[in-house]
Amino acid sequence: MTEEPPSASALPPSDRAAIGDLLAADRESTIAQIAALTRDWDDLVAASAMVANDDEHDPEGATIAFERSHLRSMLDRARAHLGDLDEMTERLRRGTYGVCDGCGRPIAPERLRARPIARTCIECAARRR
Repeated sequence: MTEEPPSASALPPSDRAAIGDLLAADRESTIAQIAALTRDWDDLVAASAMVANDDEHDPEGATIAFERSHLRSMLDRARAHLGDLDEMTERLRRGTYGVCDGCGRPIAPERLRARPIARTCIECAARRR
């Protein structure tokens, strides 16, 4: 006989509402961060286009290349985080939020409040290290 994973709907409604608020606030700040990073990226590209420098031979080239790489990395991380937030918001809506991807048991509400995009319980997260 296979045991069905417990439903995250076991979270008290106040916890579900609080976590929903945390996810929404984090989403809002992540969207603002993406907008700011995109403006920075656009400014850097525009500034680079005005100067016909060869990054490889220009003493400032390494700095420009590093800056582009750093901004791209930060943008990629912010976009991935936004995707995680959207997925967790959908799981919360469906009633599957708070179920560990590793073992199928509920994730402690304290962990979810501290890290609303947590996909695993503490035990499973510790095993992955």
